[in-house]
Amino acid sequence: MQEVLGRMENWIRERRGSHFIAVTSMHGIMESRKHPGFRQILESADLSIPDGRPLVWTAHRRGYPDQELLPGMNLMWAFGELAAQRGYSHFFYGDTEGVLRQLIERMSERLPGFRVAGAYSPPFRPLTPGEDAEIVGMINRARPDVLWVGLGLPKQERWIFEHRDKLEAPVMVAVGAAFKFVSGAMKRAPLWMQEHGLEFIWRLAHEPRRLCHRVLVYGPLFLWRLFLEERGLKKYD
Repeated sequence: MQEVLGRMENWIRERRGSHFIAVTSMHGIMESRKHPGFRQILESADLSIPDGRPLVWTAHRRGYPDQELLPGMNLMWAFGELAAQRGYSHFFYGDTEGVLRQLIERMSERLPGFRVAGAYSPPFRPLTPGEDAEIVGMINRARPDVLWVGLGLPKQERWIFEHRDKLEAPVMVAVGAAFKFVSGAMKRAPLWMQEHGLEFIWRLAHEPRRLCHRVLVYGPLFLWRLFLEERGLKKYD
């Protein structure tokens, strides 16, 4: 976590272009195998961090014993604390107006000095070119140090990729469902489930329609491909 926070702070100080952080789970890896275009988007990120025990365990098995689990929710709280001390500002893009309002209220209560440059809940439909240009202008006028994007994978990564040359925020982070967790709109699994890699069961029980395919199809497929690769039966470039 400290390494990620250090990089974010350096990018904010330098303010040379926009830097993309992908908070990636097993879901993201499998989407990138299925869709080469999305794989290119993930690989274009300046930094990818693992949000999921399977990725952390795989890293440990492959010679990276110090790799930590870095969920988007944890990153938002950790950087929020640093930002409150340094005076960095945040812009939140995605989810509903209610979730955004609760998120800002909760972080402001817990982090004295927390600065919000802006927040926007886009409509749940394709934007017109005019609407898109207006949103880009709104974010740039707000001049946030970090732009948090919570549109869900793969939409949020595609949005950042398509807009990174238009936006002036030095750091943009794709955080998935972190807005809901930080706001309290959705509860995380008990700690023992998180530590043992069982949080997917909790998520599936609470969001069966949205997570059914991810858990019941992508999960076993990821493990099968991992098994083939580790046994030398298949090599993924």
